[in-house]
Amino acid sequence: MADEAARAKLDVLGIAGSLRAGSFNRSLLRAAQELAPAGMQITAFDLAPIPLYNADVEAKGDPEPVGALKSAIRRADALLIVTPEYNFGMPGVLKNAIDWASRPPRSSVLLGKPAAIMGATPGMGGTGRAQLQLRQAFLFTQTLAVLSPEVLVARAGEKFDAAGRLTDEPTRKFVAQLLQALADWTARLAPKKS
Repeated sequence: MADEAARAKLDVLGIAGSLRAGSFNRSLLRAAQELAPAGMQITAFDLAPIPLYNADVEAKGDPEPVGALKSAIRRADALLIVTPEYNFGMPGVLKNAIDWASRPPRSSVLLGKPAAIMGATPGMGGTGRAQLQLRQAFLFTQTLAVLSPEVLVARAGEKFDAAGRLTDEPTRKFVAQLLQALADWTARLAPKKS
């Protein structure tokens, strides 16, 4: 009964690590919104307005886009990060957002937040290295990422149509399984109510 109540409404913040409007990863995030299990709502957050991290700027107070990011993460029950892979790692725009969100370190909005990770690439690697790098960053921020299933979308050009819709059925199934795992993980981590 408690698990059902926890799943009744689950607000997930979706973040694509690509700024390009037509990117495969933004399309994969839209597919996740479509495939979300009952009770889960995924809201996309655009990283384009986030400035480069600068401790001097931070000392004067978070810029408005950074405050908006932190508020969105704080309000969300869980995160869904969709990352491309650039040069064997996660994109700078995504790492920059994590750097901002991780401040202050011992009380950041990322601390203890459930998360799921997936990614798409035109190449054969399926974003495995970028996802590993993101998981390493999450060790420091103590963001609790789902371990499996892994969603590593390789040869993405063959799996999305010209309009950016995910058409590959096995990939759609993996995305749905990851989202269900995120829902289960978030319910498991939810504080027990007496």
